[in-house]
Amino acid sequence: QVQLVESGGGLVQTGGSLRLSCAASGRSFSTYGMGWFRQAPGKEREFVAAIGWSGTRTYYADSVKGRFTISRDNAKNTVYLQMNSLKPEDTAVYYCAVKSPGSTYVSREGYDYWGQGTQVTVSS
Repeated sequence: QVQLVESGGGLVQTGGSLRLSCAASGRSFSTYGMGWFRQAPGKEREFVAAIGWSGTRTYYADSVKGRFTISRDNAKNTVYLQMNSLKPEDTAVYYCAVKSPGSTYVSREGYDYWGQGTQVTVSS
């Protein structure tokens, strides 16, 4: 069993920055991949970014590439999402999740534990 707690969301103006954190507990954090997803009102939950267990491999949705950076600190059992140059269309609830072994990084079906989410609102 894994527990995930996201933090760092909030209200920011267009062009601003936020850093989300996801603290994990319950089993060996350093052995599994992690992902960030987001869900806007009335829309499907979509992939944002993911990172392999060692932090060497990262993956991004085209919509955030060059603006968002995913990283992890295995000593702190935490994964981060640095979000720069934010746009109103980035407004959503952001979730972190634990990837199932052997599954794809970019599909939500490949993740088996989820946090409760943190709201990000970008004003125009």
